[in-house]
Amino acid sequence: MSLDKPYLDVPGTTIFDAEQSRKGYHLNQFCMSLMQAANRERFKADERAYLDEWAMTEEQKQAVLARDLNRCIAAGGNIYFLAKIGATDGKSFQQMAGSMTGMTEDEYRAMMVAGGRSVEGNRVIGEDGNAQAHHQPQGNTGQKASA
Repeated sequence: MSLDKPYLDVPGTTIFDAEQSRKGYHLNQFCMSLMQAANRERFKADERAYLDEWAMTEEQKQAVLARDLNRCIAAGGNIYFLAKIGATDGKSFQQMAGSMTGMTEDEYRAMMVAGGRSVEGNRVIGEDGNAQAHHQPQGNTGQKASA
């Protein structure tokens, strides 16, 4: 039985807690393996074969293959581990974060330089701010409806 988690009502945010850690353990271990050049080369040579060496769910494998970081996070991935996939692909963290918001790298940089997203309309799920799921490329995936 999971604990009461009032933070589940934060729009556009998945908290990497103990439950997420357990869910994404093998996905995150795969990501960490990419710190070694030999593993990066094996992964790039045959991504599916390399992923099949890991006890990941099919959903996790498909999310990695699609480079859908929002799906990876919903499947237990931690962004700091997932950054290894981006680095393997030659992408900056800023490019990766932009892709997760549906923005270009330049749009994402400009938003962050301007102070990030406004909290207005983004305090709890169900408001109409720009961080709400219905305004994001992932839609309602992984979001819980507010009561």
